[in-house]
Amino acid sequence: MAAPTAAPDPRAGATASTSETTEGGGHVDYQHLSTLLWREQELLDLLLFKAEEKQYLILSGKTRWLARIAHEIEVILDQLRTLEVERSAATEVIAGRLGLSADPSLRQVAEAAPAPWNDLLAQHHEALLTLITDLRSLSDANRELIEGGLSAIGDALLRTRPPAAGTYGASGRHSGGAHRAVTLDGAL
Repeated sequence: MAAPTAAPDPRAGATASTSETTEGGGHVDYQHLSTLLWREQELLDLLLFKAEEKQYLILSGKTRWLARIAHEIEVILDQLRTLEVERSAATEVIAGRLGLSADPSLRQVAEAAPAPWNDLLAQHHEALLTLITDLRSLSDANRELIEGGLSAIGDALLRTRPPAAGTYGASGRHSGGAHRAVTLDGAL
């Protein structure tokens, strides 16, 4: 009786089409890196949306929600940090297989990668640059709005501060100028 043969792994074909087999038999998984880059773009796009929401809240004076937006932005930034570690590890593996130095840029990996991955990685690079540029511009604008608002609040507080009560000088006279402390009777 013949031994049953194992069924082929359906994932094997997908791996072969998205990976490059190296001389040592290892796989360079461009698909995994591309998936991580797509996820990074999605998170940066969401971060851009939250920054625009923050700007709207600042401009409309609805500061009640700023703490919530700040928390949501921090959650997205934490996700980006975690993703960046994973992307860096995937990039290092591919860079090693391509003979690149440690910690290469995405542009360097795209230039060294075989077709069609070189074009796809270059497109990821351009999309990430665009998102980051937009985020920096919006972040700077929001910072200026907040600083301007804080400055206006500070100026308003200075204008509403009561004048100093003054003190007595060496001659025993009041040196507070024209201002005097006044007590108002609440019954008036």
